[in-house]
Amino acid sequence: MIDKERVIFHEVQRFRQVWLWAFLTTILLLAIYAVILQLAWGKPFGNNPAPDIILTAIVAIFGVAFPVFFYLMKLTTEVRSDGLYFRFFPLHRFFHRIPWEDIKEYEVRTYSALRDYGGWGIRYGREGKAYNVSGNAGVHLELHNGDMIMIGSQRPEELASAMAQVIHPAKDKRLS
Repeated sequence: MIDKERVIFHEVQRFRQVWLWAFLTTILLLAIYAVILQLAWGKPFGNNPAPDIILTAIVAIFGVAFPVFFYLMKLTTEVRSDGLYFRFFPLHRFFHRIPWEDIKEYEVRTYSALRDYGGWGIRYGREGKAYNVSGNAGVHLELHNGDMIMIGSQRPEELASAMAQVIHPAKDKRLS
């Protein structure tokens, strides 16, 4: 049970980049065109057309399910009194928690999602694991076990400040 009064920071990020939705819309329109051409007008789509059932399945997956999946996807980050919580829905059914005592250091960083982590989503790169949806800023964590995690944020300074409030309520020092 989540104690909502103990949530100090809360952020929800979604995939809303214009370029992504333009790409997904293009795929949807191409899929609709292929179905109309092949199923309604009886003209094969392409030089080596797929059977009607396969074409329908491709349209259902890439034209409908894929965009719906991206529309539903969201990264939720919370700072609570007992740790940093994050959830990448629908890939995570529940929040993941990093207890404060597991964090060795943290800092606000600007990064390149493509160069440093290979893109957006749940990614692995030379700087560890990243959870990001958009933008190029976040809070980079180094854990005592050596793991490094980047939590992407549209409000990274506010996230780090909320973490500092809980970890070091008397001072705003970034662990060490």
